[in-house]
Amino acid sequence: MTDSTTRLAKAYDPQSVEPAVCEQWLESDAFTPDYTHAELEPYCIVIPPPNVTGSLHMGHAFSTTLQDVLIRWMRMKGHPTLWQPGTDHAGIATQMVVERLLDKEGVHRRDLGRERFLDRVWDWKAHSGGTIAEQSKRMGFSCDWSRERFTLDEGLSAAVREVFVRLFEEGLIYRGKRLVNWDPVLETAVSDLEVAYEEEQGHLWHISYPLVDNPSEHLIVATTRPETMLGDSAVAVHPDDERYKHLIGKQVKLPLTDRTIPVIADDYVDPEFGTGCLKITPAHDFNDYEVGRRHNLPVINIFDPRAHLLTDETIPEKYRGMERYEAREFIVADLDAEGVLHKIEEHKHKVGRGDRSHAVLEPYLTDQWYVDIKPLAAPAIKAVEDGDIEFVPRHWEKTYFEWMHNIQDWCISRQLWWGHRIPAWFCDDCDHITVSAETPERCGGCGGAAIRQDEDVLDTWFSSGLWPFSTLGWPQKTKELETFYPTNVLVTGFDIIFFWVARMIMMGLKFTNDVPFRHVYIHALIRDSQGQKMSKSKGNVIDPLEMTGKHGADALRFTLAHMATAGRDVKLDESRIEQNRNFMNKIWNAARFVFMNRSDAKPDADFRPEADVNRWILFELDACARDVEAALAEYRFNEAAGSLYGFIWGTYCDWYVEAAKVSLYGEDEAAIAETRITMLTALDGWLRLLHPFCPFISEVLWQELHGEDARLVSSGWKHAEDHDEASCDAARRMRRVWEVVSAIRSIRGEMDVKPGLRIAASVACAHDVRADLEVQADLVSSLARLESLDWLESGEEMQGAAVAPLSEATVYLPLAGLVDVEEELARLAKQQAKLDKEVAKLEAKLSNPKFRENAPAEIVSKVEQELVDFRAKHAEIEAAVGRLKTIG
Repeated sequence: MTDSTTRLAKAYDPQSVEPAVCEQWLESDAFTPDYTHAELEPYCIVIPPPNVTGSLHMGHAFSTTLQDVLIRWMRMKGHPTLWQPGTDHAGIATQMVVERLLDKEGVHRRDLGRERFLDRVWDWKAHSGGTIAEQSKRMGFSCDWSRERFTLDEGLSAAVREVFVRLFEEGLIYRGKRLVNWDPVLETAVSDLEVAYEEEQGHLWHISYPLVDNPSEHLIVATTRPETMLGDSAVAVHPDDERYKHLIGKQVKLPLTDRTIPVIADDYVDPEFGTGCLKITPAHDFNDYEVGRRHNLPVINIFDPRAHLLTDETIPEKYRGMERYEAREFIVADLDAEGVLHKIEEHKHKVGRGDRSHAVLEPYLTDQWYVDIKPLAAPAIKAVEDGDIEFVPRHWEKTYFEWMHNIQDWCISRQLWWGHRIPAWFCDDCDHITVSAETPERCGGCGGAAIRQDEDVLDTWFSSGLWPFSTLGWPQKTKELETFYPTNVLVTGFDIIFFWVARMIMMGLKFTNDVPFRHVYIHALIRDSQGQKMSKSKGNVIDPLEMTGKHGADALRFTLAHMATAGRDVKLDESRIEQNRNFMNKIWNAARFVFMNRSDAKPDADFRPEADVNRWILFELDACARDVEAALAEYRFNEAAGSLYGFIWGTYCDWYVEAAKVSLYGEDEAAIAETRITMLTALDGWLRLLHPFCPFISEVLWQELHGEDARLVSSGWKHAEDHDEASCDAARRMRRVWEVVSAIRSIRGEMDVKPGLRIAASVACAHDVRADLEVQADLVSSLARLESLDWLESGEEMQGAAVAPLSEATVYLPLAGLVDVEEELARLAKQQAKLDKEVAKLEAKLSNPKFRENAPAEIVSKVEQELVDFRAKHAEIEAAVGRLKTIG
């Protein structure tokens, strides 16, 4: 076989490797379902569809890496496997992107009209909408890209219309006039879940409302929004508030207007807050709206859709058409001029802003479409209660239940142009609303032809809620729907349990009579190294594409998987990615060594070696395979990655490869041949285990191992095998060997013994332990660089030697004359003094109550860990000093 040095570069360069491997996969059918083992349960994940406007960020990279680990694992196990990709049309986000482009041209969407504007959006999508899919491919995400879907493609649009019509016909979708969160910039209703509440500095304006029958007597109300007083319908007091009982039912004059409004009593009022008097503005406050309904108060809207005051007689002429904050300034000035502005106070309060436009939202009374949600919620609650769907970690079920038990009807209409247009037609000749999956020619009520389609579109989450079954072909009975629904697991963040997860469960149960997935794995959030949320404004964003360019996709993927601890946010630092780039280098170099020494040997899964060290490595490989399998089955990604890291770096590279050199560089041809086959067989096994996490480097090394036409992506998984008693005994013996070698290496390092210097060693142990170690005496001497290895009876001691007590033996190294004890003690004393200062400094900081009270929790935790590390290092030096003194 060709010398592998002509095939593998001396240094690992992910930029020269990964794109070529990615191209190989994409040009093949490696990511499409393989039905060869049709007897196995199908496995399917639907990717949470990223916004079509998006670029890959670290949250995407994290979630999608975990999904890819599961998909590649199950694909290698032989299950017919589908990872369904796609993107979301992202109504508000996409419309905003295109409107900004139009703004640069000096054009408003209304200048274009609906059809021409939508043409511009589709044109933008054709040119820019595939960014995140291409970036995902670069990360090695093995979706079936031939099945990529878009929430506005024809198939999904048909599913959306079908669902809307069915729900409407069952009375579960209705149209009603209600108060909604209104975005005056986007001029649309937004979901309660899309409101970002921020604490902001504002004011409380205290305003006097004089009684009609006694203008010298006033009720004083406090408000953060004085401009809304023009829509007041009442002043409310608590029915048991003795201060105001005598005023209930009387009228007060509404300042700046010609109107009078009643004083009403309602339990909603907190008599301890402010003056105990509350202005009631039903059209512009959610709580006031409920009070108004109880008292049958008029609902007076004062704003147009842009949050400008109306221009009709509802509003005093002076303020008509003013923008809300401009009107506020004039109204406050006029209140002051009239002598009814009692006082102004500084006031911090939470303000609701649109999470897209960041505009202050207005409670606004409009006609909207709603889903009567409780009949859909009940089966969705039961599905989780009965265990048909399981959340991982389980504590997220409590969050799900709390929201579902208190769920409110879902406002599904949006006043946008980009999205699924509501399939409802109004008639100019009658009040009938025709709802149809197909475009009707006439009114379904009177038969008239003067019909027009509703201008509104559906909430983006309406179509996203159908994603698990609509992407598989519903409402058609497709092979994919029959094979892969219900899907197996949804991998997502906790922030969209309400937006998306709950709605998929409700819709799935309603329209397929089955749950959409069996498990919901809720992963943590990616934060910076200090535990802060990543944001451009903070300058702490770690870009996955930049990290891939610097360190390779495999290094980033392995880092993310290794840090994916259930229930704990990931504190990501680039240094962790650099460490795993070093891991990739370690893998590459170890594999190069194996290939350079393989001769014509090939891996053999049925091979049973004789030598202890070879039996041991295959035993440990199967233990690793068992651990990885068990961890992945329970979504313990960090443990699976940790087992792989420990085995590949520690067991295989650091121990086995070094031990193999003893045989490979010896004269025993049979031992050389056995070692070659074992090296390759173990490499074959751990490349299979590594592949779901690090698909690029494992694929390249696999092709070097098995030939350039071989493909690891479509090869089988490494299943753990049982071992006979002889192999178990070999593993036990080798673990004793490694413990002794580790102890000798540790002492050599602590005592600063020159690496090339061969030394003597003695081991005191029981006869059975000695028997195990003596068989491997040459290996121990080689790896520990010994000139001699002697044996002592168990419990026997050696004077003037460095000592390392082990679990079943004691190692003695007579280093007198080889180490300058005084010089070494002086060096260690300096280190101790330096550590003492650091420990004292950290102890002082942690004993300071102000530090613990004021410092962020993550900083306190970091200092505590530093103190633990310094103390541990101090203890190590103490032990080294003790050993040196035994020599001196």
